[in-house]
Amino acid sequence: MQDESIKRFNRLIALLTSLQTKRIIKAQDLAERFGVSLRTIYRDIRALEQAGVPILSEAGVGYSLMDGYRIPPVMFTREEAGSLVTAEKLMRSLSDKSLGNQFTSAVEKIRSVLKTYDKEWLDSLDETIQVRVPKVMFNEEIEDSLQVVIHSIADRKSIIMKYKTFYGEESEREIEPVGIFHENNNWYILGFCLLRNDYRQFRTDRIIKINRTQNRFHRQHPSLSYFLKENTDIPRVKVRLLVDPKIANYLSSSRHNYGYVSERMSEKGIEMTFETIEISEAFPRWFLCFGDHMQILEPEELKENVRKLISKISV
Repeated sequence: MQDESIKRFNRLIALLTSLQTKRIIKAQDLAERFGVSLRTIYRDIRALEQAGVPILSEAGVGYSLMDGYRIPPVMFTREEAGSLVTAEKLMRSLSDKSLGNQFTSAVEKIRSVLKTYDKEWLDSLDETIQVRVPKVMFNEEIEDSLQVVIHSIADRKSIIMKYKTFYGEESEREIEPVGIFHENNNWYILGFCLLRNDYRQFRTDRIIKINRTQNRFHRQHPSLSYFLKENTDIPRVKVRLLVDPKIANYLSSSRHNYGYVSERMSEKGIEMTFETIEISEAFPRWFLCFGDHMQILEPEELKENVRKLISKISV
């Protein structure tokens, strides 16, 4: 019984912190986060209200704290602070300089309220965690490209950038950013391009120059998740490969970029199935990286595309 009381007390504190963190939060989201029923969340909300916490509620919208109400700073456990040290390493390696510096500043503020022995424990962790990235993700002459985009999205104002394509062509674009995402060791900005009058994505390492404007968005955009979800309307080609088990592990980090679906063991090796968007360029080039340990079972068109690519190679 005592354990249940402690668990509820901890949940009430965490719930109060969640209310302070977000402007509006739904009961369903709280229930999923804490792994309890909606009825339990309703009881917890009433308990906080009875304790004098000014919680505003609106049917079908969610809960929020009255403007101006704040709770004292929350103390971090050693483990929570330790996770932030790891996150700081990731931020400094995987984000631009400006955002990385700001995250470091935030972590330093957290360190400042820790007990002395916890600070020493974090210092001992600091040198044991390193994040190494295989390539430059941002134009090093632009220190705040992600920050510019984040502010643009929040303020709903467009950005103007000078951009270099894969083929080295430069152009100036005004875009209304929808979001940013990290995929395959690259950061991308997804937004509505006013020049092309359509949605496009841009790699951050190809941005030459970027600036915010005072131009308001002209339209209401779908969420980033809408664009990133699997598009089942795009026609796909089924590909089956016979793979030597000795190199199967080497494929695990890249095969998902080419529509990997499943695999099964056979007497001759591992049969891998893909459903890919195109088999004329990208897939044949990827196949040739491991071609001496793989065999194309289907389709015939892919075999022909690989033969054509091989014929262009001069040694």
